[in-house]
Amino acid sequence: MSLSKADISKAAGDLLNAEKTREQIGLLTLRHPDLDMDGAYAIQKEFAKAKLADGRKTIGWKIGLTSKAMQDALKIDTPDSGVLFDDMLFQTGATVPKGRFIQPRIEAEIAFVMKASIGGADVTREDVLAATDYVCPSLEILDTRIQRVDPETGQARKIFDTIADNAANAGLVLGVEKHAPATTDLRWIGAIVSRNNEVEETGLGAGVLNDPVEAVVWLARRMADYGQTIEAGQIILSGSFIRPVECPPGSKVHADFGPFGSVSCSFA
Repeated sequence: MSLSKADISKAAGDLLNAEKTREQIGLLTLRHPDLDMDGAYAIQKEFAKAKLADGRKTIGWKIGLTSKAMQDALKIDTPDSGVLFDDMLFQTGATVPKGRFIQPRIEAEIAFVMKASIGGADVTREDVLAATDYVCPSLEILDTRIQRVDPETGQARKIFDTIADNAANAGLVLGVEKHAPATTDLRWIGAIVSRNNEVEETGLGAGVLNDPVEAVVWLARRMADYGQTIEAGQIILSGSFIRPVECPPGSKVHADFGPFGSVSCSFA
C-alpha cells in the first residue's frame, strides 16, 4: 500500500468533515494518483474507526457494484462494501430531514438480517441461508462526500474514491415484511421504483451477481481477508438491481416489491 498513515488519517478526517459541513472534497484519486484498493479500504476503516469513537455503533454492511453493467462501466470485476452505522437507519415511511445529506440518491435492494455470525474464506451459499433470520425489501440512501467529477480536469470518481467514501453509503430504509430466504427465489424478486408517483426504475434480484445470496457469500469471504466476520443481528444490504435515482428536496420515493412487500421514504 502506497499511502502513509498520515495520508490515510487526513483523507478520513476530510471525509468526516465533508459529512459534517455538507461540503464535498476533491477526488482522492487526484490527491493520491497511486491510490489502490487496499489504500481505499484503509481510509474507509479509519473513517469507521472515528465514527465508532464518536459513539456510533456498527449495525451491518452494504455491498455495492454488484451488477454487471456497473462493473463494466467502472472497468472493475469485483463488488465493494461499506459499513452501516446506527444513525443511518430509517423505518419505512420516514421523512429524511432537510440538509441531512449532500446529494442523496436511492437504490432498491434486498436486505438480509442475520441470526447467526458467519465468516471465513470458505463460506458457502448454504452457510448464508442458515445464518439468515429473514430477508426484506429495502432502500439504500447513497450520498457522496467526494465530488462526482473534478471541475478542473473533468475526471470522474473512480472505484477507489467510492470505497474510501464508505462505498458512498449514507442511509438505509427497511420494509416491515419478513421472508425466509431458503424458500424465496430472490432472483425473481423485483421492484417498481417511483419518485413523486412517476416510475423511475424497475429491476430484478438476479441483477445482483445472479442471486443476492451470492453477494452475501462474497462479502463474508472478502471480510475474512481482513479478519472480520458478519455478526448476528447485523443487516446486510445485498446490492442494488436498479440505477441510482436522484432525490432532491421534496422527493417522495416508493419501491413496490409486489408480494415481497414495499418500502418508502421522503426527503424534506
